Amino acid sequence: MVLKRFTYHILGIALLLFIIFVSCKPQTPTVSDTETEIFNSKESDTITIANDSLEYEVIIIEPGFYAWLQSMARPRGFYSQTFLENRNILFVNEWNRRVTMPQRYNPNLYELQINYTPNIDYGYEVNYQMYNYFIYFQRKYNQRLTGLIPRI
Repeated sequence: MVLKRFTYHILGIALLLFIIFVSCKPQTPTVSDTETEIFNSKESDTITIANDSLEYEVIIIEPGFYAWLQSMARPRGFYSQTFLENRNILFVNEWNRRVTMPQRYNPNLYELQINYTPNIDYGYEVNYQMYNYFIYFQRKYNQRLTGLIPRI
């Protein structure tokens, strides 16, 4: 009788450990066929965002990004500028950290640091396109810049 109870306890613990193990499995974002086609695009895309009064320029050179931005990203106005700025700060900090660690992170993905100063108002459009580039990048290259799953 004691052996039977002990067996049930072992089975219960094993089941509990299995449930914990399965629930801790890293989640990967679901990528649609349309998104996969865009990711596999070889057509060169270059987006330049500039503001002469603030003397900055953002250049995004990534095949498929413009098509992804137009067809997959949430529309302008969906997120507030504050939301975009807060996420961009997190993404930029992690991006820049990875640039400084080429032995750990692929230097072909993380080539240059991003100079993004949180107390400068870059405006909605810059923050919108930067945020969406980070989402695009994470989904295309299966990267996680934060603990958040990059969803669209």
